[in-house]
Amino acid sequence: MAQHDLVSIVMVTYNSSDWLDSSLGTIPRGASRVPYEVIIVDNASSDDSVEQLRNRFPDVTLIENTANEGFARAVNRGARAASGNWILLLNPDTEVEPGAIDALLDFALHNPGHGIYGGRTVTPGGQVDPSSCWGLPSVWSTTCFGLGLSTAFKRSLIFDPESLGNWQRDSVREVGFVSGSLLLMPRDVWQELDGFDERYFVYGEDADLGARARARGYRPIVTPSATIVHAVGARSEEHTSELQSRLHLVCRLLLEKK
Repeated sequence: MAQHDLVSIVMVTYNSSDWLDSSLGTIPRGASRVPYEVIIVDNASSDDSVEQLRNRFPDVTLIENTANEGFARAVNRGARAASGNWILLLNPDTEVEPGAIDALLDFALHNPGHGIYGGRTVTPGGQVDPSSCWGLPSVWSTTCFGLGLSTAFKRSLIFDPESLGNWQRDSVREVGFVSGSLLLMPRDVWQELDGFDERYFVYGEDADLGARARARGYRPIVTPSATIVHAVGARSEEHTSELQSRLHLVCRLLLEKK
């Protein structure tokens, strides 16, 4: 692994003070062989996230937004401030397992051309968290999501096809898209795709990125050798927002096929 392979870790915070010690504190063990920088974009948190970052993590580059600009726009702002030739997106509610970032970069270097690389996420209890990657949304899968069928029949290849069935994320596999909670890209590919589409305030931006990457010949891929712990919470109150993002993406994909 060459010294010039600097990884710019971009993290967006929004009232994330409860997570910062665990997320930022585990990055060094996950990147013991990889040179890296950490860029935090705070979306106008009302808790003490900014104060905590200033006092306890003075080495990070902190960008303070005066308003909540949404996830996609905040990530793009952080990526513009990056100096590395790799962009790594990481959620604040994660803990990086030992060697995970080392393994992810090593995998990307040995498997060039895929454009987007992801890993495996598990819950704090050690169970697999399928949200590390998904199949791309379709008219059918979005209908199932809107009707609650994907929730009622989780992991069903018929009613929840985006979940990719019972696959435990325990093997190398090309996927529709990689989740923004752990996503690695060469900086030149990120720039080629113009980063995230900022029309997505939250949800859908990573699926859109994966779709645009695939349209250009890239094939997002994940490896189980890079693992993080993700504190996934219930999101039922955000169902409408996610459904709107899915509909936007599916409509765009349908129009592009014409």
